[in-house]
Amino acid sequence: MTDRNILPTVTPLSIAVLMGGTSSERSVSLSSGRAVMAALKEAGHHVHAIDAGPDITATISALKACKPDAVFNALHGPGGEDGAIQGVLEWLGLPYTHSGVLASATAMNKASTRMALQAAGLPVAEGCLITPEELKQRAPLPAPYVLKPVAEGSSVGVHILHEDDAGTRRSIADSWTFGPRILAERFIPGRELTVAVLGDDALAVTEILPQESGGFYDFAAKYQANGSRHIIPAPLPAEITDQALTLARKAHQALGCKGASRTDYRYDGGSGALIILEVNTQPGMTATSLLPEQATARGVSYPLLCHWLVMDALGKAQPLSLHPVPQPDGNG
Repeated sequence: MTDRNILPTVTPLSIAVLMGGTSSERSVSLSSGRAVMAALKEAGHHVHAIDAGPDITATISALKACKPDAVFNALHGPGGEDGAIQGVLEWLGLPYTHSGVLASATAMNKASTRMALQAAGLPVAEGCLITPEELKQRAPLPAPYVLKPVAEGSSVGVHILHEDDAGTRRSIADSWTFGPRILAERFIPGRELTVAVLGDDALAVTEILPQESGGFYDFAAKYQANGSRHIIPAPLPAEITDQALTLARKAHQALGCKGASRTDYRYDGGSGALIILEVNTQPGMTATSLLPEQATARGVSYPLLCHWLVMDALGKAQPLSLHPVPQPDGNG
């Protein structure tokens, strides 16, 4: 067993950290990549930064030039977590962190994720797909409802319509730049929760409180300093904590995820409903990110987390000695 918060003595590996990319989450990926590089260096590895730009041949050349033992995928958004770069790395024969081609492609597509989770008997919000032109003509669901891009992350392009308004629908449809279809889902009131899974272990339940009163967990709340407050463990009834941990493991398994994932929920305390919003196969690795916070709560330091993900990519990860799951105070 790996000792808690103690980095093992390692044989230095050559690790390429893929970061940047061309998606709307480029800035987040660069922050994740820089943090991962520092952690892997602290763990004793040789690290090469590769900014995956629009020229895939340049990325391939850079990977071939540094001849890494493994690739740490710190990319976010389309191109980085949708199976595309994973396919390139498979073709190059390079071991890489996080999920493979199929799980990445499925989880990045919210419509595909919904089908996979429903097939596994897991709770998702009522929803449907609609085109921008159809959105102009009619409301896809009774208000309140949420409109989302099918294949974006970090809440990019999300709109919440608390009342149905034809003018608002028309404006959203006319300015829509996220593909030919829009995912509409019933708005779930309540609290924002998330659970990270590392290997076979669901780590903890975090409640996310956007600092703006009445705000939702949008891009700014996720990545700007002081944009949101994270409470670990979330103050919840014990049975809801257990349910959230169990559902995260099942979602991880249903999608075929590997390494780490993070499942986001809405919890309606009034009805007791716990609804899965999405599963993220490339959880953020910035200073304010949720996976590193939960790992720390279970006794796994940030450098050890990054080292473990690399070893998992190589098929050599040792079981982590985790602190007990934090127990919330009170009933929420």
